[in-house]
Amino acid sequence: MKPPLRAILADDEPLARSYLRELLAAHPDVAILAECRNGLEAARAIAQHRPELAFLDIEMPKLDGFEVLDLAEAPLAVVFVTAFDHYAVRAFEAHAVDYLQKPFSAERLAAALQRVQQRIGVPRVLDANLLRREAFPDRPFAQRLAVKNGADIVLIEAADLDYATSEDDYVNLHVGAKSWLKHQSLASLEQTLDPRHFVRIHRTCLVNVERVARMEQETRDTWTVVLRGRTELRATRQGYLRLRAVLGV
Repeated sequence: MKPPLRAILADDEPLARSYLRELLAAHPDVAILAECRNGLEAARAIAQHRPELAFLDIEMPKLDGFEVLDLAEAPLAVVFVTAFDHYAVRAFEAHAVDYLQKPFSAERLAAALQRVQQRIGVPRVLDANLLRREAFPDRPFAQRLAVKNGADIVLIEAADLDYATSEDDYVNLHVGAKSWLKHQSLASLEQTLDPRHFVRIHRTCLVNVERVARMEQETRDTWTVVLRGRTELRATRQGYLRLRAVLGV
């Protein structure tokens, strides 16, 4: 016999967790490793247990379902559990293994689990930022960034970010004297942040305009952007022009 699917479920509503747990009791091929009351607990449970399957609500305290997805590094089949409208449904049908729109039936859960079985082991192709934009087209830009640091989750206020640089498949987030690596492209990070406050000055660097102290021309096509803490960053001509436009100088 195949071992049961290792799963976690995350929802901030106790009744919703209870209902899903009761329905899953009819499926001995699924083993619940953890029940989580918020997104932070879910991210930690995924890092600790490395499940194959996660049932994620979308709007949860501390981290939403998409932020949890951002932090999941191992291959993971995700079933979103949502009460949202057709924006979410369209996004999940295109990218997620499945979605369960509340209220859902035992039959609908069984169909979702069947799809999960077909997808286990297939590389995850979910783009959390794309899902977020499609599901919530009017939602404001990110106010915080969640970073996995070993078994811990670090929450960084976007306004506290000095600058970010790309390093292969990661971004290095710089806050004062500290920095954290996050598994995300710089282009993807740029899309989540408010362009009135964060500007791409180089293909490898995104800067918080509030930290800029001065700009110094080095050659015809290169500039040095000096931050208030005296950090020096290289800027291309286009990056310099974008920064000037945002700064209004």
